[in-house]
Amino acid sequence: MNTRPPSTDDDQALEADVFARNCTSRPVLQNVASRWGVLALVALREGPYRFSALRRRVDGVSERMLSQTLQTLERDGMVHREVLEAIPPRVEYTLTELGAQVAERLESLIVVLEANMDTVREAQANYHRAATPTS
Repeated sequence: MNTRPPSTDDDQALEADVFARNCTSRPVLQNVASRWGVLALVALREGPYRFSALRRRVDGVSERMLSQTLQTLERDGMVHREVLEAIPPRVEYTLTELGAQVAERLESLIVVLEANMDTVREAQANYHRAATPTS
């Protein structure tokens, strides 16, 4: 009879099912797959960015939303925030090893979507034509 309590590895293996309701990976996936999370991570694949430059790169994001997104990605271990000693102080964002792996896959998704936008637009038009009642 095994009287040993389950190991941490067993607990983590049980948690690593994003389809399970209480899986701890689910909120991380939501953070990464959010509109601004995807764009920030993929932009950071280009190299280190200061906040203002990253905001210009991710066109349309508000300062507040980008700040929240970067904080969340930093908390989840995807982004590294470094305060550079300068006058005035500068902050630079880079990807962690995990962030780089995730960003690479997200960029592949973006490439597929951009390459197939004609197909997407055609599908959207067909959908709207079929959904619009004729008089």
